[in-house]
Amino acid sequence: MKVESETGQSTTPPENQFGFRTRLLWLLVTMLIVVALDQYSKVYAVREWKGSPPQSYWGDTFRIQYAENPGAFLSLFANLPDEARFWILTVSNAALLIGVTAFLLRSNKVDRWTFFALVLVVSGGVGNLIDRALYGYVIDYFNIGWGSVRSGVFNVADMAISAGFLMMLPLLLKGESKSPSAPEGTRSVVDVKQELVR
Repeated sequence: MKVESETGQSTTPPENQFGFRTRLLWLLVTMLIVVALDQYSKVYAVREWKGSPPQSYWGDTFRIQYAENPGAFLSLFANLPDEARFWILTVSNAALLIGVTAFLLRSNKVDRWTFFALVLVVSGGVGNLIDRALYGYVIDYFNIGWGSVRSGVFNVADMAISAGFLMMLPLLLKGESKSPSAPEGTRSVVDVKQELVR
């Protein structure tokens, strides 16, 4: 069904949009689940795996390998002084997460696919931010790979962040202005990216 806009043009009803309360509810529920799983798994990792040798499974495809990462992904910035790491990895990350969260809550034109992708990224970011604020490093414990080709050591928060980016990747690569089946008037990840960098 088409409706007339104020300019007289017909637009598609915003069926793929969230109201503020719905956005807030889904953001809080998703964040609670991701952060709870992430923090519980880290408590378990410290208790059961810290100080233990790596455990290998399925022909060394999967490893449990406890690590404390003072840097970012793949130990980026790990060699910087403590104060520099604090400002880059804790303060800057916190500001970015607050900004993205505020954007998700105030914008009622972000389509559902992009919304959930960004919520996963924010939720994972919060999980790792808690580690940095409490310990000055992030607790990691999983590693996957084949032979000499392996991932970095990661955690549940990293899995949520990666899932969010993977959800956005096809849209970014294609340069689509809208996510699949998103009606007119909604913004996809490409539109959100342009909004955030302004």
